[in-house]
Amino acid sequence: MQQPFLMSENANWQLGFFLNPDAVISSVFVLLSDCFREETEAPRPKTFRDKLDALRAMAWDAYKSKPVSHWILLTLSSAAMLVAFPASSLLSRVYYSNGGASKWIISWVAVAGWPIPALVLIPTYSILGVFPTPLNLKLVLSYVALGFLSAADNLMYAYGYAYLPASTASLLGSTSLVFTAFFGYLLVKNKINGSTINATFVITAAMAIIALDSDSDRYGNITDSQYIMGFIWNILGSLLHGLIFALSELVFIKFLGRRSFHVVLEQQVMVSLFGFLFTTIGLIVSKDYELMASEAKTFKGGRSSYLSVLIWGVVSFQVGILGGTAVLFLASTVLAGVLNSIRVPLTSIAAVILLHDPMSGFKSCL
Repeated sequence: MQQPFLMSENANWQLGFFLNPDAVISSVFVLLSDCFREETEAPRPKTFRDKLDALRAMAWDAYKSKPVSHWILLTLSSAAMLVAFPASSLLSRVYYSNGGASKWIISWVAVAGWPIPALVLIPTYSILGVFPTPLNLKLVLSYVALGFLSAADNLMYAYGYAYLPASTASLLGSTSLVFTAFFGYLLVKNKINGSTINATFVITAAMAIIALDSDSDRYGNITDSQYIMGFIWNILGSLLHGLIFALSELVFIKFLGRRSFHVVLEQQVMVSLFGFLFTTIGLIVSKDYELMASEAKTFKGGRSSYLSVLIWGVVSFQVGILGGTAVLFLASTVLAGVLNSIRVPLTSIAAVILLHDPMSGFKSCL
């Protein structure tokens, strides 16, 4: 649910490493300032060395300002995002490559693991000595709305992975940087600076290059109309993805008050539960649930492979989303967005190596 607003700062870093190391340090300096909500009246350092020293001091101050348990949870949550999200993307593509066809089934897999955070949540109450957050009408309605948006987002991404290589779908997913920055500015009043605007243009140009280079970036059985549909639905999914992250932070701020880690688990359980209910309705109405038996028989590798893809998909989707929500709570949507953008090249590289995705010259430059 899958983030924030300097997220697009990540695109600047990718360019900066090759063009201007000083710009990279400046971006990291801004990121840490916004990520940990620290304000200072001291003037910002101007030289590269001063910026590096200030960055080191800021990182150390941020570390000392939180208990060790905070950094352990943040590290585990970040690792969950960087491992589970690429894994879920690859499994979605494996499902379609090996004989799966339903968009609703993959969408259902993304939320069917809602009991996983519930199993973690129950003992958390005893460990932390806290009680469940009281529900009110506004909070319940926010969970219902986020659940519905999550179900719609999963369906859009399912169309993307059905018609696009995993590496391409992952690269297109980086447009969520732009949308998260936009919705974060509108809803949570996060800052947008010149670097963010610059990165927006860079990402938009990159997506245009992928579109123009589509002939070398598709599977042989995918038609032009299917490729275009996958491209469009993936972009729309990224837009909705950015909105979900901004709304998630808004719910924390308005209704939950960022009180404890158990609040993150409560939100994830409720949002995934409602997403599961909405997706199950779609699965039943479309009658795609009837396809499971026939797909299992014809799936490459047989029934066991089919079940393995779906089961591990359930686990990886939920672990990744839970990790993202935890990072959002423990730090900010800024850090969640940066980590989400880092997983883009990880997914692309893994897709090329493991799934032999087509990787054109243009796409590899991105």
